[in-house]
Amino acid sequence: MSQVSYYTEEGLQKLKDELHEMETVQRPAISDQIAEARDKGDLSENAEYDAAKEAQGLLETKIAKLKEIVANARIIDDSDIDSSKVFILSTVKIKNVKNGMEMQYTLVAENEADLKAKKISVESPIGRGLLGKSVGEIADIETPNGIMQFEVVEITR
Repeated sequence: MSQVSYYTEEGLQKLKDELHEMETVQRPAISDQIAEARDKGDLSENAEYDAAKEAQGLLETKIAKLKEIVANARIIDDSDIDSSKVFILSTVKIKNVKNGMEMQYTLVAENEADLKAKKISVESPIGRGLLGKSVGEIADIETPNGIMQFEVVEITR
């Protein structure tokens, strides 16, 4: 059974672009490698041919999986998100209660998380702990080093 995944418009477009590149660039390149290896003669002892056929199989598997993901993807509508509480696609400024350090993250679906871009998954410990909190509330986040407390300072979309 297929699993529905939620994406921002930008995230879904990245997937579609990746799929397009696989189908229009990588697939023909592998076909050319197979044809070139086939032209070299005896296929029973042709390592290039075997490698190209294996690469083709792996690529076709990736394409099939990506097509399924795109087919079951749903775009998150952020136009009606309430910014009084933390939800998916909220940008949240939090302050570590213990040391006063402030951080800002955007909560996204698991498949779009990117810590370098300050996008954390709603499935992560911090994401789960922040969901549903309002400005001024303290979120108790369980970490390997024990429970950390973060105060919600600001919520934007």
